[in-house]
Amino acid sequence: MTHRAIGQTPALSRTFSESRSEEEITDALINGSSSKFSERLIGLALAACGLLSVLTTVGIVLVLIDQALQFFGDVSPADFLFGTEWTALFADGSFGVLPLVSATFMIALLSMVVAIPVGLLVAIYLSEYASPRMRSVLKPIMELLAGIPTIVFGFFALTFLTPEILRRIAPGTDVFNVLAASIAVGIMVVPLVASLSEDALSAVPRALREGAYGMGATKMEVATQVVVPSALSGIVASIVLAISRAFGETMIVAIAAGSKAQMVDNVLEPGQTMTGFMVQAFSGVVETNSTVYRSLFAVGLLLFLITMALNLVSSRFVARFREAYD
Repeated sequence: MTHRAIGQTPALSRTFSESRSEEEITDALINGSSSKFSERLIGLALAACGLLSVLTTVGIVLVLIDQALQFFGDVSPADFLFGTEWTALFADGSFGVLPLVSATFMIALLSMVVAIPVGLLVAIYLSEYASPRMRSVLKPIMELLAGIPTIVFGFFALTFLTPEILRRIAPGTDVFNVLAASIAVGIMVVPLVASLSEDALSAVPRALREGAYGMGATKMEVATQVVVPSALSGIVASIVLAISRAFGETMIVAIAAGSKAQMVDNVLEPGQTMTGFMVQAFSGVVETNSTVYRSLFAVGLLLFLITMALNLVSSRFVARFREAYD
């Protein structure tokens, strides 16, 4: 019996090991199929979110186009695009959008005069000069500036920039003026330029810096002649995003720039932007389905097209630049 028991032990162990391996294979197949199902479910959820965002954008554009077409049934597109008088809220209103466009472009461009140099210098300091401890302190503080409500920047421009700074330099400055609004918008988008540019600068390979140092370059030369050109695509992307943000800014321009729609030839005078007009119109009593009501959608559609054109041009520029560096 001892020999038979010993002789049967390998067969029993093989049977046990085979059954165990079959169970492991079954579990692996079940887990693998479950994992594939989970990944497929996650993929479908992400695709649904992406499709939802696309459908939302398409829906907004269709509403803008529908209302704008009804507006152009009452107002000639040529008068709207090339007219220099905007008195939409008057009894016998004119709908020449150029005054709104000129103020919008002026504020966006002047704000970039503030935001681009300041934001880029801050990004260079954080990326190339600041210690890790200093960077960990300064960057969150800088990004905290982006969380301030824009209406606060508007009151800052109205109650401090204009009376305390601009009127001391130019006593004839109007209470509501384009320059104060531009400076406030520029300050608002500085964290956007600085944070995204710093990320682009930090992504530049360390080997490029070390190679420049090995050739005897100074820290300033490395930063301005090696790192910045290598990160130019990311820097341009941050600037374009900041310009788009400046184009769409509402509360700052509504409070600080005023509501006088006129061609901007003096930045110390009031001016009304496209978004500023929307705020003014919706804050009053505008009859639904009236020409004034539909003009809001025409202005919104024009602003959308300007922003989209700006993004397309910048995308082509960034793509060509990346191809040149590849």
